[in-house]
Amino acid sequence: MMRSLFSGVSGLKTHQTRMDVIGNNIANVNTTAYKSSSMIFSALLSQTTQKASGPNATTGTGGVNARQIGLGVQTSAINVNISTQGAAQSTGNPFDIMISGSAFFIVSNGKENFFTRDGSFYVDAGGNLAMTSNGFNVMGWGVDEETQSIKQDTVSALRVMSAANMTYPPEATSRAYITGIIDKHNTDVTSEAGKVVNLNFYDALGYSYTARLVIKQSADDNSYSIELKKILDSTGNEVDLSGVDMSTILGAETTQEINKSVKLDDTAYEWDATGKKLLTKPGGEEVCDLSVAFGDTDDAQAQLDALAKAYGFEGSTEEFLNLTITYNETDGAGAVTGEHTVSIRQLFENQEAGTEPNFNNLGTNMEYDGAFSLAAFDTTGRIFYGANLVYNGDNGKFIGVNGMPTQQNIMLNLSQLGGNFSDIEIDLSTSSIYDNNGTCTVGATAGDLDGLGIGRKLGQMSGISIQTNGMIYAAYDNGMTRLLGQIAVAEFANVSGLESVGDNLYSATMNSGTFDGVGVDITANGGKMTTGQLEMSNVDLSQEFTEMITTQRGFQANSRIITVSDTLLEELTNLKR
Repeated sequence: MMRSLFSGVSGLKTHQTRMDVIGNNIANVNTTAYKSSSMIFSALLSQTTQKASGPNATTGTGGVNARQIGLGVQTSAINVNISTQGAAQSTGNPFDIMISGSAFFIVSNGKENFFTRDGSFYVDAGGNLAMTSNGFNVMGWGVDEETQSIKQDTVSALRVMSAANMTYPPEATSRAYITGIIDKHNTDVTSEAGKVVNLNFYDALGYSYTARLVIKQSADDNSYSIELKKILDSTGNEVDLSGVDMSTILGAETTQEINKSVKLDDTAYEWDATGKKLLTKPGGEEVCDLSVAFGDTDDAQAQLDALAKAYGFEGSTEEFLNLTITYNETDGAGAVTGEHTVSIRQLFENQEAGTEPNFNNLGTNMEYDGAFSLAAFDTTGRIFYGANLVYNGDNGKFIGVNGMPTQQNIMLNLSQLGGNFSDIEIDLSTSSIYDNNGTCTVGATAGDLDGLGIGRKLGQMSGISIQTNGMIYAAYDNGMTRLLGQIAVAEFANVSGLESVGDNLYSATMNSGTFDGVGVDITANGGKMTTGQLEMSNVDLSQEFTEMITTQRGFQANSRIITVSDTLLEELTNLKR
């Protein structure tokens, strides 16, 4: 009877332990990534009152089984259902991560590594990715500075918001392209001002500028000039190009065929008898003195502007002065021995200096076929710094710069300006000269046709994203992204052998297998990470309540063993009466 008492006591204790396990499961039904436990019973020792005997051939008797009386129950094992995936809970927090598969996050308290399925992370004041509950650092791999790829080495804390990561360095624009249609009937492309094409670009410090390029039609419908007129900074102010050799910026001094009749507005202006001073009508007030216009004075530009205005080129002084006239040189017999080109600027300078050729006299043995006087003259071209763009008149496609099929690009040599400017190679291969109802669609875009060489301003971090393979990328407001690191995971031969140490953490044991300090890529075995979600507890309440009922009944039954055994003992003690 004493044996039954002790059996009942062992049953009570073991069922109480089982109830403790069930209670802990239910208590953690809403704990992030909690893994439920289950308990297994096993029989305790048995007392043998008679050993087993085998068959006796001599006596003809059979064998007898052993007679054993069990002494109760004990806890055989408490298993953790660690391999079963919990359901996903959406949180919307980009730093909440759920692991799919059997891997574990690696976290550290600065001294040792622990493992967890709880992916509720945040970025602390030091920029480190850490656990929300206890601040342990999330471990992973850094980026190789040379290759900018993940370096799978010993895991370290992931510092995703360091000072170096908060900005992305600027880069100067190095490539651009001009594309679209140039229509020969467009009034812009045929005007003195030309068709303006703006190219927005960055210097090496990330400051933005606009290069104002101008395209003008030649006398040949299939040929157009392109030149740099000015550069504006981000505030709209002009970059000072005075003193800059423009032949080094977009191209050498180039001539363009352009037939134009230029006539002095003789209703308002007239030249004096010397042909060196422009006067107004009536009254004879001086408008332009050539000796001042081409002298080294502060008033020189004003004089030249007044001169251009008188010939109908108000606001286009350089355009007027860069127009050219072509004339023939002849011998004494009148035979042509050479052809010469002279700019309007040079003619007016010679007019003031009394040298040849000028408007009054081309010189001995020289001639000019058109009207040639101070009042009116015909031009044959103009001088500019840039390049000629030549197109195929049959199919409208671009042939090449200066008609060379092998040269599809022009170089904007901004490095000649000094400072932080860089050269920009401009591709013109996709431009064309189709009929587009008098509308030009030509435009300039930074970067090549593959989007390379665009340049950029200094970028400020605008967000962080975590990929399914654990790679962490930063996004910047200049359109760039940067790889910051990768979250590493740990895998074990026997995950059930991990030891729970609280705070949703586990540590490795001899039966789980050791952690090598490096970890693995989660995708290596088909796993993945999902952001904005957390893994829920895998506790099944219906099963736990069922287990609770059976445990309660087992406990009740064992308590009855004790009460009945006590009654039997009471009857035994009553025998002495």
